[in-house]
Amino acid sequence: MDTFEYRDKTLFCEKVKIEDIISEVGTPAYIYSKKAILARYHELKTAFGDVDTLICFSVKSNSNLFICKILAEAGSGFDVVSGGELFRVIKAGGDPSRIVFAGVGKTDSEIRYALENDIFMFNVESLAELEHINRLAREAGKVTKVALRINPDIDAKTHAKTTTGKKENKFGIDFTEAEKLIKQSAQYSGIELCGLHVHLGSPIYTVDPYVSALRKIVKLIEKCRDAGLDIEYMNIGGGYCISYTEEEVIRPKDYASKILPLVKEMQCNLIMEPGRYITGNSGILVTRVTYTKETLHGKKFVICDAAMNDLIRPALYDAFHRIWPVNASMQMPKMEDTKQAGLKKGMDLVDIVGPVCESSDVFATQRALPKVGEGDLLAIFSAGAYGFSMSSQYNSRPRPCEVLVDGDQYRIIRKREMYEDLVKGEVFSE
Repeated sequence: MDTFEYRDKTLFCEKVKIEDIISEVGTPAYIYSKKAILARYHELKTAFGDVDTLICFSVKSNSNLFICKILAEAGSGFDVVSGGELFRVIKAGGDPSRIVFAGVGKTDSEIRYALENDIFMFNVESLAELEHINRLAREAGKVTKVALRINPDIDAKTHAKTTTGKKENKFGIDFTEAEKLIKQSAQYSGIELCGLHVHLGSPIYTVDPYVSALRKIVKLIEKCRDAGLDIEYMNIGGGYCISYTEEEVIRPKDYASKILPLVKEMQCNLIMEPGRYITGNSGILVTRVTYTKETLHGKKFVICDAAMNDLIRPALYDAFHRIWPVNASMQMPKMEDTKQAGLKKGMDLVDIVGPVCESSDVFATQRALPKVGEGDLLAIFSAGAYGFSMSSQYNSRPRPCEVLVDGDQYRIIRKREMYEDLVKGEVFSE
């Protein structure tokens, strides 16, 4: 997170003090770095530059209009999984001819909306969905591109709730059914079956699962071409890891070195759908300490104004996020020093929690933290992906604002919700 760094013991985003932003916008607040977002996008583009590659930013990771606009202006395509995400991308200036529509449960109205906007391609996850797309395309007088999403039954060794490429997962089509669809594809006059897609889950910390899956896909493409079907596009999904703990992780060039030879062997154009890699470490969530509390048993709590409705990843996935004061009296330790062994003078072992009435409303347990008090600011790092986009109004809590930093300037890119926003759209009669 090189664009978020401590200078003279206070946290900066690019050239702006975090506490200066918070003094204007309040807490909780998501803060993103434009420089970081674009740097990670261009790193991916460079790493996979040896083949014709369309990078489709995964909108579900961070759907803010302004962030989508930045990426659209940089030439990015988009991976959407709902009609609402498609609406967002178009609203942000995204080019429909660079949009891929994924997801297992596309409704007829969503498919029609995508057809009306002439999107680039659908990722198809079942025979039933293929038939719906074919029928609706024919009704619209169109032929639309589709890629079959293959479930390769590969264990990506990620969290059980974020793995998507095993046979028991709801995603994709197995090889046997895929071969049947390929042989029958000529009967579908509303579609052009010209691609294959595979996505294994997220985050994935080695290249091995991708290699294993693509080796299986190579054989399927050979069968496609033997059957007279030209597969022009190979979509390898996303899922690239980021460092949540400051440890070294593999970079896009490491993925590319093993993936590109297989894509070249397939003689396909490449599509990829990164989300977390682009925005995860490009954003933080800033929260203010409301209270500190110590029980008779010696358990210490730091109670914040952010909660699981603002950032649900720790509650949902047991996800680890580094947390440290915005104004720090000491340097943030390595991950292995965040527990009991890392306690130093002036530190406490605490649970960092929110105000929501759920025992799972916890950002960190038994975490070594410098002593903090009411009003102090904490930064929750690596929160730029699946942070605000998964937020809710649970406990009737207004959602936080979002801020984008660009050099020495910053701007609010989503206003903080007010109480009135909580009941907007609700109707009752006396």
